[in-house]
Amino acid sequence: MTRLTRDFATMHKENMPAVSADVTFLSSRFPNYRLGSNAQVLELKDNQKSFSMKEIVARETAMLLDHQKRMSVRDLTYKFEKGLAAAAKLSVEDKLKEAASLEKHVLLKKLRDALEALRGRVTGKNKDDVESAVSMVEALAVQLAKREGELLHEKEEVKKLANFLKQASEEAKRLVEEERSIARAEIENARAAVQRVEEALQEHEQMSKASGKQDYDELLKEVQEARRIKMLHQPSKVMDMDFELRALRVQLMEKSMRSAHLQKELSMLKMNDDELSHIYEIDGQELLGSCLLIQKCFDEAADLSECSIQWYRVASDSEKRDPISGATKPVYAPEPFDVGRFLIAEIVHDGKKFTASTTSPIDPAPGLGSYVEALVRRHDTEFNVVVTQMNGVDQQSQTIHVLHVGKMRMKLCKGTTVVAKEYYSSTMQLCGVRGGGNAAAQALFWQVKPGTTFTVAFESGRDRNAAILLARRFAFDCNIMLAGPGDRTPLGT
Repeated sequence: MTRLTRDFATMHKENMPAVSADVTFLSSRFPNYRLGSNAQVLELKDNQKSFSMKEIVARETAMLLDHQKRMSVRDLTYKFEKGLAAAAKLSVEDKLKEAASLEKHVLLKKLRDALEALRGRVTGKNKDDVESAVSMVEALAVQLAKREGELLHEKEEVKKLANFLKQASEEAKRLVEEERSIARAEIENARAAVQRVEEALQEHEQMSKASGKQDYDELLKEVQEARRIKMLHQPSKVMDMDFELRALRVQLMEKSMRSAHLQKELSMLKMNDDELSHIYEIDGQELLGSCLLIQKCFDEAADLSECSIQWYRVASDSEKRDPISGATKPVYAPEPFDVGRFLIAEIVHDGKKFTASTTSPIDPAPGLGSYVEALVRRHDTEFNVVVTQMNGVDQQSQTIHVLHVGKMRMKLCKGTTVVAKEYYSSTMQLCGVRGGGNAAAQALFWQVKPGTTFTVAFESGRDRNAAILLARRFAFDCNIMLAGPGDRTPLGT
C-alpha cells in the first residue's frame, strides 16, 4: 500500500497540478462520504438539524402571506424587502454552489483519470483497492450529477420566489405611495377647511363689530336656536309642516267636493226638462280611495233597491263602455284600473234605462305612486288584513291575518299558519271589491286559483290600492296580466 501511494503521488505530481491550487470549497472542511450498498455514495450528516436558506425564506414567505391581512402596508413593505434580500442572498449562494459543483466535477475527473492510469501499473491486492476506488469515484460522480439536478431545480424555485417577492415589494410600495397621496389630500382638505373656518370666523367678527352689540346678541340667539333644532332633528318644524299639510289636504278635499257639486249642478241646469237620463247622479269624491254612491235627484224617481244596476268604465278618448263584472250595487269603490277613466252607472227600472256618470275621470291618490315605488324595492311587503269572506262564505272571526305580496308569489298567513300561497299565474285574479259596505274602499277580491277565493279588508284604502298596484307590477314582471273577473287589461296598466 505504501508503494501504491508513492506511485500515485509521483504520477499525480508529474501529470496534474495540485488540487489546492485551483479548487475553493465553500465550507472549511470537505464532506464525509462512505460507500453504501449497490455502490451508492452516502454523505455523513451531523446529528444537529439545520435549515437551509431556501427553507427559511419559504417559511418566512408563508408566514408573511398568512399574516398579510393583519399587517399594515408599512410592515408589509419591510417584510417583502427583507424577503427580497434573502432571495438575493439565496441566489448568490446558488451561484457559489454551482461553481463549487463544477470544481468538484473537475476534481473527480482528474481523480478518475489518475486512478485509471494507476490501474494498469498495479497488480494483486493493490489492483483490487484501485478498482474499489474507481467504483467509489464513479458512484460519487453519479451522486454529484443528481445533486446538480436538484441544484438546478432549487435555482428555478429561487428565481420564482425572487420574482414573487419583487412583485410583492413593488405592490407594497405602490400601496404606500397611494396611502401617502391620500393622506396628503386629506391633510390639504383639512387645511383648506381650517382656513375656511378661520375666514368665516374673521368675517363673523368683522360683521359683529360693524353691526354692534345688539346684532351680535341676536345672531348668537339664532345660532343657539339652530343648534337646538339640529340636535332635536327639527321635530317642531316637521310637526308644523305635517299639520300644515293636513290642513291643505282638508282644504283640497273640500274644494274638490265643492267643484264636483258645482259641476253636477251645472249639468242639471243644462239638461232639458224632458230628459230622463239625469234622474240619478253619482255622489262622492271622484278620486282613488273613495266610495261613489248613486243617489236620486228627484223624490219621484224609483227607489234603487227596485232597480238593476251595472257600472261601466269609459276611456276619456273613447265612447266604448267596458262593463265592470260584479259591480251591480249602488256603491262602487274605484280601483287603480279606473284611474283616468269615466265611470257610468246604468239604472234599469220597468224597462226604462237611466244613466249617471262622473263629471271627470277618476283622479289618482296623492302620493300613492311614490309609495308603491318605494315598496317595489323590497323583496316582500306585508299588509295587515281581515278576511271577510272565504270562497263566498262570510267569516265571523275578525282575526288579523298578514298578506304577503312578493316578487314571485302572494301568501296569506294567520300567525305561523299559511292559509293560502300561490305563484303569479294566468288563473289568479285580483281587484277591488265591487260591492257595498262601509269597507268597500279598503277591501279587495283575490282568486288564488279556481275554486279558492278570499275577500280581505285592509287598514286603509291607501294600503289596499298599494297592494293591488304592487301585485300587478310584480305579476307584469313575470309576464302575467293580473286583473279582476271580466277586466280588459290594456298595455301599460
